[in-house]
Amino acid sequence: MNKEEIQSIFDQLKNGEIDKLEVAKQDFMAFRSVLVEREDFKHFRGTAHIGGGVTYHYLEEPRS
Repeated sequence: MNKEEIQSIFDQLKNGEIDKLEVAKQDFMAFRSVLVEREDFKHFRGTAHIGGGVTYHYLEEPRS
């Protein structure tokens, strides 16, 4: 998956088109590298799971 596709998925999460984003362990670094470049990255909350997967949600208020 390229950066544009990942960016599009994060935009879908932000716009409410999807409720959550499940990222597998093997894809985490690709998603993280795109996420930290976003101006609104503090609005995304990732919850880690046993086995290395992460679930992202979009927050209206940025996390501190």
